[in-house]
Amino acid sequence: MSLKIYFLRHGETVYSKSGGFCGDLDPELTAEGAQMAQQFATTYAKLPWDAVYVSPMKRTIATATPLCDKIGIEMQLRDGLKEIKYGEWEGKTLEAVKQEYAEDYINWLTEPAWNAPTKGETSVQIASRASLIIAEIQEKYKSGNVLVVSHKATIRIILCGLLGIDLGSYRNRIAALAASISIVKFDVRGPMLEVLGDRSHLDENLRNLPGT
Repeated sequence: MSLKIYFLRHGETVYSKSGGFCGDLDPELTAEGAQMAQQFATTYAKLPWDAVYVSPMKRTIATATPLCDKIGIEMQLRDGLKEIKYGEWEGKTLEAVKQEYAEDYINWLTEPAWNAPTKGETSVQIASRASLIIAEIQEKYKSGNVLVVSHKATIRIILCGLLGIDLGSYRNRIAALAASISIVKFDVRGPMLEVLGDRSHLDENLRNLPGT
């Protein structure tokens, strides 16, 4: 039996709905985001879970809680799974960032692996801290199912790192909508992406909500 890591992005927040920059900010889930978490738990509680690793933010903890409550497992919080730090862009709209931080925005858009949002984090920095958590999981669990509840940029960067995709291309190569699940299987040949950005556990109304 192989190890499978299930990467779940948190449910909807006001920022995922609007597309505003939200990394260190700590919003709650919207009512719809909470429904997403419940529907994920309903669908995936049937799997035998070995561990649940969670970013220590309100939106990720709230997304993981329904499943943990259903199956009686304690979530393990890890700072390495936090979202990208957007620095001075936190809470701002895309249009505001383009106007106020034009040069930094262009540099970040062109090569985010090495160029950070103003006083924020690069893709390389995120990959460095997140990879430690993946290594911990691989060391502890040689087989079984492990859930990782994290954030849009962080999940995409982790997946790029595992699949050998340039970290600067994470926004152009990997999709991770709210409450989507991606599954990576680890065996002797290395990581294999089995599922990317699946949202079939959500009802049609939630799947069709506008958002990023």
